[in-house]
Amino acid sequence: MTRSRCGAVRCALKLGALLAGMAAIAILAGCCGGGGPTVVVYTSLDQIFSEPILNDFEAETGIRVQAVYDVEAAKTTGLVNRLVAEKGRPQADVFWSSEYAQTIMLKDEGVLAPYDSPSAADIPEEYRDPGDYWTGFAARARIILVNTELVAEEDYPESIFDLLDPRWGDNEVGIANPLFGTTATHAAALFADLGEEEAQAYFEGLLDQNVRVVDGNSVVRDMVVSRELKVGLTDTDDAHIAVAQGQPVEIIFPDQDALGTLLIPNTVAMVNGAPHPDEAKQLIDYLLSPEVEATLAASESVQMPVREGVAGPADMPGLSEILGMDVHPNDVAAQMTASSEWLKEVFLK
Repeated sequence: MTRSRCGAVRCALKLGALLAGMAAIAILAGCCGGGGPTVVVYTSLDQIFSEPILNDFEAETGIRVQAVYDVEAAKTTGLVNRLVAEKGRPQADVFWSSEYAQTIMLKDEGVLAPYDSPSAADIPEEYRDPGDYWTGFAARARIILVNTELVAEEDYPESIFDLLDPRWGDNEVGIANPLFGTTATHAAALFADLGEEEAQAYFEGLLDQNVRVVDGNSVVRDMVVSRELKVGLTDTDDAHIAVAQGQPVEIIFPDQDALGTLLIPNTVAMVNGAPHPDEAKQLIDYLLSPEVEATLAASESVQMPVREGVAGPADMPGLSEILGMDVHPNDVAAQMTASSEWLKEVFLK
């Protein structure tokens, strides 16, 4: 999608809200119709990765899990809007996000409640909110995915700024919609790290390149695999699926000599006024356990443990081996509104 096709963005917002609403109605019906302890979780981590973990929790504890999964096109944003709308009468107990910026925004909106999980004791401070409103675990990275049949090795981009190079033709570079999910978080991180002027210049440069804007990071991956794109910005979990399938692609951790690669942990938090607070705490404790980090690392999502002593993905570098962007999560969250408003004006022209 180029600038002329941005009507799909508005459709994605409406569809995300509609589907989340239908799912929440189904959850309420389910909660009222059965006995036994229940916990309601809203999660934006891809269902293929999050559902097995929630099923394991259910089997281990006997607590029935009612989950609402976000749609790819409105990743994270749909659930965040729902949580804000439900603030006066919360329906969810736990928010499990695939990123951190919008979790921090929910904290600032008063949607979250503090909970100091004993499972978080060995998680580094940089992945924990000082007031215990959220905790990070199992990180992914924002990477460049290259089709190795279309791009010679000597031409691989080493920086996100290499995507502005005139050698790339129209519609040869792809990104997910920057108003949603980890792409929105990445944009806010660039605004926080580079400053407004340089960050805006970067996205204007992408538009000048006629960048393809598509509905989600997995779509970027699929289009690189199918040769519709030569390169694209996506996440390690989406990209690794193509690598594991033996597709002609390679993952590049960008900007390892200067800016650094953006690392994005999952976050989990308890909802303020959660209907099932005890069950919520049990689920949070479970999600923050070393076993869950190890499970996510060993799965196709190849998420990198944030704590030491947990085995990471076999074919992915550990966090200590990656130069990360030197930007604090709170600074990223502080830029989300401004960056999103500017991107909306530019990308929805």
